[in-house]
Amino acid sequence: MERETEVVIVGTGAAGLFCALQIPENRKITIITKDAAENSDSFLAQGGICMLRSEEDFKSYYEDTMKAGHYKNNPEAVELMIRNSREIVDILMEYGVEFEHQKGEFAFTREGGHSKPRILFHEDVVGKEITGKLLEWVEKRSNITIYEYTEMIDILCEGERCCGIVVADAQGQAAAIRAKHTVFACGGIGGLYQYSTNFPHLTGDAIAVALRHKIQLKDMNYVQIHPTTLYSKKAGRKFLISESVRGEGAVLYNEKMERFVDELQPRDVVTSAIEKQMEKDGKPFVWLSMEHIPKEDILGHFPNICQRCLEEGYDVTRECIPVVPGQHYLMGGIQSDLNGKTSMRGLYAVGETSCNGVHGANRLASNSLLESLVFARRAAQNIQDDPWQELPEEAMVFHPENYTDIEKIHQENRELVLQEIERMKKEYEQ
Repeated sequence: MERETEVVIVGTGAAGLFCALQIPENRKITIITKDAAENSDSFLAQGGICMLRSEEDFKSYYEDTMKAGHYKNNPEAVELMIRNSREIVDILMEYGVEFEHQKGEFAFTREGGHSKPRILFHEDVVGKEITGKLLEWVEKRSNITIYEYTEMIDILCEGERCCGIVVADAQGQAAAIRAKHTVFACGGIGGLYQYSTNFPHLTGDAIAVALRHKIQLKDMNYVQIHPTTLYSKKAGRKFLISESVRGEGAVLYNEKMERFVDELQPRDVVTSAIEKQMEKDGKPFVWLSMEHIPKEDILGHFPNICQRCLEEGYDVTRECIPVVPGQHYLMGGIQSDLNGKTSMRGLYAVGETSCNGVHGANRLASNSLLESLVFARRAAQNIQDDPWQELPEEAMVFHPENYTDIEKIHQENRELVLQEIERMKKEYEQ
């Protein structure tokens, strides 16, 4: 394993990979990931990535984002994200990412909270299309090394400066990776919940590290619940039924097969309606029907969803499927500015791990991939512009004896993160 690098990035989701690719090839970059490189939530994204279609759409897109976030958003971050969307899409296409087209033009779909279609997609696996292509490019770069099944358990500090990370391999052996710049792109916190669409290994490790080192956090109580995950008694990650299914015309029914909500309202509104309906019906789910979507559109736009539902015994072209809300996304996280910089010098946070305020209290559908890429690129640019000072001698000191009980660290981290979420909930209620 590399013991010293110029940039260390924690996470192989869209944010981490894109950040690495935006840093010049003459810089030595090390990326670690807790699981296999492709096992990030970015790979799971079904719906799509938002793009500003024209200047005439800006006001509408901006208002949709602010309204979904209950106007708790950072207006500057929202505008920056929207204004950069087309450039991001152009870069993705240069990397070979393919989006659906109709008659030579982009095909757009619509999801809950959007006043009009502005979401680019690739069947119902846009996350796999984007993140997979980014990973292919990263693996081609001679200046980038990826270590799989390697988890971050701490950071190296000298005063107020981050000087790299402490990692543990699959056997629990601790080691230090020293770096002039460190980027947290570790994803969310779904592994802390019983029902979540996230991979179970995403347990908020970066949040726990931030708490231990008094790195500033923001809005940790803003945890998004997705309205529609496929109801199953099987253990493990819950399968997401994309918001774009409802955007294309799917409807929600109660046990009497009656509609009970406007399916295209923001996620928190639809989630609340479903939870109330489940309580009223005395059922652990409600029904989602695609009966109003042409069969050829279902098979063409949502092949992955069709196949996964068939594996559970449901033919979405002929019958309703049971759905239930599940933890989906963390709008809060490590506080970062518009360049991904945190309160600790040398440390950046991007993607779901970070919080620059762009999502407010509730993320608008399909803004997550866009937000991750926009601010990961800005972080990469800031890293390149930052003076590349040598690490202080004090940062070379590493004490492996402090990291012998990895399971104890895991348990303490879980408790730290959940306690902080509850603390912020109480603080915001006052």
